[in-house]
Amino acid sequence: MENHLKGLNAKQREAATHMEGPLLIVAGAGAGKTKTITHRILNLIKNGVAPEKILAVTFTNKAAKEMKEKINSLINESYKLSANDYQLPFVSTFHSLGVYIIKENARVLGLTRHFTILDESDSTTLIKEAIKDIGLDPKQYDPKKIGNIISREKGKFTNLAHYEEKVNDPAYREGNYLSKIVAQVWNLYEKKKAKENSLDFDDLLLKATKLLKENEQIRKIYQEKWDYIHIDEYQDTNEVQYLMSKLLSENNKNICVVGDADQNIYSWRGANLKNILSFEKDYGKDVKIILLEENYRSTKNILEAANEIIKKNKYRPDKNLFTKNPIGEKIGFYEALDESDEADFVATKILEILDSPLEEYPKGEVDEFSTPSRKRATPQEGNKNTLPEIAVLYRANFQSRALEEAMLRYNIPYQVLGVKFFERKEIKDTLAYLRAALNPESLSDIKRIINFPARGIGKVTLAKIFSGEKESLPIKVKIKIDNFYKILEEIKNKIETEKVSDVIKFTVKKSGIETELSTGTEEDVERLENIKELATLALKYDNLKDGMGIEKLLEDASLASDQDSLMINTPHPNPLLNKERENNTVKLMTVHASKGLEFKYVFITGLEDGLFPHQRNGEMKSAEDKEEERRLFYVALTRAKEKLFLSFANFRTIFGSRQINTLSEFIGDIPADIIKKEGEKSSIKTIYMD
Repeated sequence: MENHLKGLNAKQREAATHMEGPLLIVAGAGAGKTKTITHRILNLIKNGVAPEKILAVTFTNKAAKEMKEKINSLINESYKLSANDYQLPFVSTFHSLGVYIIKENARVLGLTRHFTILDESDSTTLIKEAIKDIGLDPKQYDPKKIGNIISREKGKFTNLAHYEEKVNDPAYREGNYLSKIVAQVWNLYEKKKAKENSLDFDDLLLKATKLLKENEQIRKIYQEKWDYIHIDEYQDTNEVQYLMSKLLSENNKNICVVGDADQNIYSWRGANLKNILSFEKDYGKDVKIILLEENYRSTKNILEAANEIIKKNKYRPDKNLFTKNPIGEKIGFYEALDESDEADFVATKILEILDSPLEEYPKGEVDEFSTPSRKRATPQEGNKNTLPEIAVLYRANFQSRALEEAMLRYNIPYQVLGVKFFERKEIKDTLAYLRAALNPESLSDIKRIINFPARGIGKVTLAKIFSGEKESLPIKVKIKIDNFYKILEEIKNKIETEKVSDVIKFTVKKSGIETELSTGTEEDVERLENIKELATLALKYDNLKDGMGIEKLLEDASLASDQDSLMINTPHPNPLLNKERENNTVKLMTVHASKGLEFKYVFITGLEDGLFPHQRNGEMKSAEDKEEERRLFYVALTRAKEKLFLSFANFRTIFGSRQINTLSEFIGDIPADIIKKEGEKSSIKTIYMD
């Protein structure tokens, strides 16, 4: 066996050595899919394929970064070269790939290279303005709801012209009135973005794919650029991502897709399960299908539970995960009185895992509203368990409140995924200065920063600037505006000549943000610390010249996902624990956010009928919806490596109403002989219900 294939099992090796034609790798949870893809890429290079002719696309920056580092390491080990001696394959997320294609063809699309990427809140603001512009009330017509409709349509590869044609067809009945309003809002929204030289997330995929589909010359450039294409998490692709993959690979059909129908959990944002189920039909008789069923992550007990859960689903290719790992501990199950009792169980169990006993304090000294004086939650000497090996999962975001309160009560450092570093106000303000310097047409950015720090420029003045009436303003106001634009010009000059980290330091000082925050409240000082963290983060872009570093930083910031917060040293939510960084915290997250991650210990909370499986407002779920909830639980189970805890609360307060719960059907599907009850349910003498 060749050295570069050592360490692969028979199925992984078969996938890694496949050279020509379409390949579908059905990879179960923990079956080593990243290892298989990266070794396949190395094998292609070993067989004479130039690294730059290989494309690998995944869904999160974290996954792309890990894949890139692994490929780099494999090439380095195999050829004894430094990273400067060779070109790497093109590894990116779908959205980053869209940005790359759009930037290279910006003029064709009527854009400049420095277009602004709108985040969700920026998009919602523009949609809200569009709703007002057509004379409607945003309180009656929710901008987020309309934005979601537009996003869903774009994910189906529907552009505005197609949508307008559909809703104006007399035969179209479904949601006709709302649909016509959506069409009007969408029309104005597109005009506002064009005026600002900006795109939203969905445009990055839609415009790049539309360009590939409609422009044969440009399509051929990228088909010839990449001879071998790899698509990770193929079960999560929507219509646009599916079409983009197909267009790029149609020249020679050297496409390798990796995925697992059992982990399709994103239908609500357009992921289409049929893309992976129909791969063989789409790419013809030459398709090679390889199943990776050996799990290297979890114990036998955890896998048995996962297999029992998922086998009830009908819309899936038949497979059964197995492992050579030990049987492992039984799955812990706790029946709690309510969400506070459940959260207390999680917190005390974490302390037990860390082998960190609580300090004694007199009974009756602590009530439910006070914080007990407890020992810091740190592992004792010699204990190998650490906080980053522990994750607490929940189905809905609101569940984090009780869990966070318990973490604070027991002094357990924690991090909530979903609280993104790049969404902090001070970070968005700093980045807005950089974007506006590169793209002065970005009215959203100008509006955000022109009066921060305060410059005495009010809304009326702003409206006149945007409508081209600047000359009608008083001379003192015009001087203020000119000074602001001079700051942007100076920042732009720095971007073109200085390192990224130095540009951020200059921007914060020149704009007045540093003075504003350093002389403010303690909270302002903390915000300044966050900006310093941004400058530290920017160090990794300092090697990119001619303004490319700032471009890359702004792109990464715009496309950051929940999981990317794991890669940034953000301050802890509890000010008392601010010295604790992400590498020493328990992770709290939704099950959706946990996709692709793994932990030694996993708690899955809220296993109640109506919560998990989830049921919105009592409405009946379709068979497809029910299967997705089961897939979601399967994903949650398979995040655990050694120990799994499940919990259920008899009572839970939701939207101010205390509800009595029944146990989730999922618990009954797990064999009783691999479950062990944890603790005892609190006794109840009298319960008063409103």
